[in-house]
Amino acid sequence: MTTAQSWDTLIRNATVFDGSGAPPRQLDVALRRGRIAAKGSALPENNAAEIVDASGKWLMPGLLDIHTHLDLEVDLDPRLPEVVRHGTTTVLVGNCSLGTCFGRQDDNGQDPIVDCFTRVENIPKSVLRKCVDAIHWDNTGDYLDHLDALPLGPNVGVFVPHSMLRIEVMGLEDSISREPTTEELERMAMLLERAMQQGYVGMSTDGLPFHYLANAPHKDQRIPTQFASFGELKRLLKVVREHNRVWQTTPILENRVTALLYFTLTSGRLFGRTLKTSALSVMEFVLAPRASHAFLGFARLMNSRFFRGQLHFQALGTNFRVWSDGMVSPLFEELDSTCQLIAKEYDDVAGRRALLDDPAFIEAFRREWHHGRRGRNLARLKAWLGMPDHLVIRDLDRLNFDGAPVADWDGETMQQVYERVLRFQAGEQQAARSQAERDALSRFPVPLRDDADFMLHLMREYDKGFRFWADMSNIGNAATIDYLLHEHALPGFNDSGAHITNMAFFDTNLMSLKLAQQQGLETVGRMVRRLTREPAEFFGLDAGTLDIGAQADLVIIDPDVLRHWDCNDTREYVYRDLFEHHQMVNRPPGIVEHVFIRGEAVWCQGEFGDALGARPLGRALRAAH
Repeated sequence: MTTAQSWDTLIRNATVFDGSGAPPRQLDVALRRGRIAAKGSALPENNAAEIVDASGKWLMPGLLDIHTHLDLEVDLDPRLPEVVRHGTTTVLVGNCSLGTCFGRQDDNGQDPIVDCFTRVENIPKSVLRKCVDAIHWDNTGDYLDHLDALPLGPNVGVFVPHSMLRIEVMGLEDSISREPTTEELERMAMLLERAMQQGYVGMSTDGLPFHYLANAPHKDQRIPTQFASFGELKRLLKVVREHNRVWQTTPILENRVTALLYFTLTSGRLFGRTLKTSALSVMEFVLAPRASHAFLGFARLMNSRFFRGQLHFQALGTNFRVWSDGMVSPLFEELDSTCQLIAKEYDDVAGRRALLDDPAFIEAFRREWHHGRRGRNLARLKAWLGMPDHLVIRDLDRLNFDGAPVADWDGETMQQVYERVLRFQAGEQQAARSQAERDALSRFPVPLRDDADFMLHLMREYDKGFRFWADMSNIGNAATIDYLLHEHALPGFNDSGAHITNMAFFDTNLMSLKLAQQQGLETVGRMVRRLTREPAEFFGLDAGTLDIGAQADLVIIDPDVLRHWDCNDTREYVYRDLFEHHQMVNRPPGIVEHVFIRGEAVWCQGEFGDALGARPLGRALRAAH
């Protein structure tokens, strides 16, 4: 029997949510040799090496981030500090068909990792090349062994990314230009089977129409997974379903009927055995507030006793706020015209300017900018009905300057600035509030016809030198909690490590807990389960519990600080020496008091612990057979 004298850490008087979904209990929790050693009331504290007083605090299993793109960062800094400070102790990588488990895969001047990640995840090529230089493995087995050898902070589970699987077998050029031969398809299935035996959590694919390659000569081509037929996916996913692993995917937005057809692959009745499916994503879109209802309704149908599916849509736990540097943003990949601008190399100012001066480009941009927003036509009707052809926000009153070229504009909407331009051009000189603004307003074309001309001028005048944000969904989080608790949704979607200058969603698990807190402790208990034990069971991972003998991955949260926190106040744009580049982060102070991984304090009252990065703490998690 474990004695008090052998405890490394004793956490006293915590309000414990154990991940089961049950209401909390007041307990002490003892840790020994990286495991949960004891739980109970008034455990003896004599000779415990360390005592943590958690009176008035919540204690729960470490949180899971079920959707990240930290594949590259983990090799540069395996501590994953931006994840740890939020109480996340397990992350999943290899999402959206992208990853590094097959190694560099560079061949004949092609650099597939840079090619695929740059535009899909909006990570600058200079950052990606630093990451690629760290790769020294060339197969899925060695990749997991490599992760085991790193001084990991959080645990890491891995999907086999379908784009990289295609490239591994067919080469980049052929993977986007033809169907695989029978032999190539069988080799893909064989590599996938091997990875499943090694413990990969499943396979990831992608169907978003604005996910393009970034290197010449393929900048007008989408990533390889999008060239796969239904038959190819059916063949490969047969391997995944036979191992009871997970298919992670995004819908084919161009054709909702086709998207629903692909989602039928979850059905055990139609395909012999249920395929666990985790799809992006459900949220209350600004321009299509009821769109997610259709997907959740379809999931309810597929998950019925008749179809025997297991389809869940990942839920975002906060407002979907996205920043743009000029047009460089995942938002504007959706429009063909701005997609051309984004395809230009990061420093190719002249190339973007040439496009902006091209009459054909201007006509195309104006047409797309106004599509569904003016006139009496089908596109306008669809937008009015909440079924728009484009989800990109083009209303100036929803675009907010944050890093404006004129200091007077910071914190204002583009609509406010646009209206002052019109007043200035009408002769109202006092519309300009400073000499800098007067100079800027005087450079707008006269007359300024509409908001499309306004945006064209900003792009010509400032290139990427104006920064702004828009909330794409979950404004005010009015419906967010309903999605997070929906039986056919799954919280924990953060997109951590992606879109490094555009998003900062490391914190959405904390926001999920805050929204639950507003409904009471019973709802907090349900949410803790949804962020810990439930995803761990779904993905087949040994994580997410406080059971005796479980690895001691846990977090202590201050509920009072959580209650008064607004996530929009703690998003920052910081320079990270690791990348030699700026990154959006979210660093809420005081909410997460302690984080333990394998019993070691890796975060303690605003400081990283000495153990983090000094030795392996997290594991390369293998999915259970």
